[in-house]
Amino acid sequence: MRFTTLGTGTVSLSRERSCAGHLIETNELRLLLDCGSGITRRLAERGDEWRTITHVALTHFHIDHHGDLPTLIFAWKYGFLPARSAPLTIIGPVGTVALLDRLAAAYGSWVIAPGFPVTILEITPADRLELPGGARLTCHAVPHTPESVAYSLEHGGRRIVYTGDTGPSSALAAWAQGCDLLVCECSLPANMAIPEHLTPEQCGELAGAATPGHLALTHFYPPVEHVDTRALVGARYTGPVTLATDGWHFDLEDE
Repeated sequence: MRFTTLGTGTVSLSRERSCAGHLIETNELRLLLDCGSGITRRLAERGDEWRTITHVALTHFHIDHHGDLPTLIFAWKYGFLPARSAPLTIIGPVGTVALLDRLAAAYGSWVIAPGFPVTILEITPADRLELPGGARLTCHAVPHTPESVAYSLEHGGRRIVYTGDTGPSSALAAWAQGCDLLVCECSLPANMAIPEHLTPEQCGELAGAATPGHLALTHFYPPVEHVDTRALVGARYTGPVTLATDGWHFDLEDE
């Protein structure tokens, strides 16, 4: 299983970082987690791999996490030669169907009826979605927007947890306990802290409680890049830490 950070930035636009988007690949699954502005470009830089995405999962409805989804669907409809016929599954928290309906009202019915099968699934923390190749997707509510969720993907005895956007949450730390890779937002320095996002210190506290095998930080606003994030996290979490950049990847071998 491979995890790739396609977009590690925020809506504070950056030359180096696209908005949120990450890719999980197994032999049978190609799952895009969030699809913010710039993600279609990042996918194009990887060649033709964008054509083979099987699933898209949204963490919440802020535009920097779904802004490129209509572009990607449009590309699958008109930029695919021959036209795409493989089915697509779009997953998200409660309200995702209504979000796609609004996008279809704005752009056209092709958003939800692009000429190939599209299934829209709304996931709750009570659900366990079985995905191709024996992968399992679950979610956990997080304090950001009313609909916001974190995701857990299990495959081959390994587990990846992606926080999406979140504020501090001991419940999230308990839910992520012992995961192999924790992909955690790290938005703002402590002097700009707000309840809806994490500081490096709070990322360290979350990882210190969750004890992942590896911590990867993402979703950087520019001011947080001017503090010693690694040291601030390391004072609270002693495991390996990566400050992810667009295109970083992490491989997990099956147990």
